[in-house]
Amino acid sequence: MTIKCKAIIFDMDGTLLDTIDDISFSMNTVLRRMGLPTFDTRTYRTMVGDGMEMLVKRALPEAMRDDYTIRSYLDAMKKEYSQHCMDSTKPYDGIEQLLDSLVRMDIKMAILSNKPHDFTMAIKDALLGKWPFHAVLGVRDGVQRKPDPGGALSIARILGLRPSEMCFMGDTGVDMKTANNAGMYPVGVLWGFRGARELMESGARLILEKPLDLLDYIDK
Repeated sequence: MTIKCKAIIFDMDGTLLDTIDDISFSMNTVLRRMGLPTFDTRTYRTMVGDGMEMLVKRALPEAMRDDYTIRSYLDAMKKEYSQHCMDSTKPYDGIEQLLDSLVRMDIKMAILSNKPHDFTMAIKDALLGKWPFHAVLGVRDGVQRKPDPGGALSIARILGLRPSEMCFMGDTGVDMKTANNAGMYPVGVLWGFRGARELMESGARLILEKPLDLLDYIDK
C-alpha cells in the first residue's frame, strides 16, 4: 500500500512531541494548590486531546464544572503551564529523522493542535524550529477546535492543495475524525496517548508503530 501525499498535517501533543509529563505536572499543581484530587500520568493520557479547557473540565470534580470555575482554573492552568511547558517536553524518538526525510522529499508540513495557539507557536519555535512548517495553528478565539475540519481546511488553502492530496497524522480519535471530516488521509500513531482500537474506530486508514514507518507507505 502506498499513499500519494503532497503535504502532512501533524497533531502536536502525542504525535510530534511527548508533552504529557509537563501537562500532568501543571494541572496537578493547580489541583493540589486548591486541595483537589490529582491524577497520574496514565490517566492524563485519556483526558487530553480536546483542548486545555476540556482538560480542566475533566480534571475538576463534577460539582465544580460550572463556567465560572472552569474559566478560573483554566486561567490558573495556563499560567502554570507557561512556566513548565518545556521542562520535559521533547520530540519522540524518530520524529527528527522523519521530518528530515520529509523535507528531502519536498513534502510540505503543517501543525494543527487543540493546544492554545500561543503555546503551540512557542513550543514549535523552541523544539521544532529547524524544520519548515508552512502553517501552524492552535486554538484561537472564534475558531472551532478539532474534530471540526475548519483548521485543517484552512491549512489546505494556505498550502494551495486539495484536501485529498494531504495526510493528517495524529494519536487520538479526534485527529482521525478531523482527517475524515476534512477529506484527508487519516494516519494514526501508536507512540502517543491512545491505542489502536480508538484510532481504528475513529476512521484511521493506516496505523504506525514508529515515526519512520511512514516512509514505507509514502509514494516516492
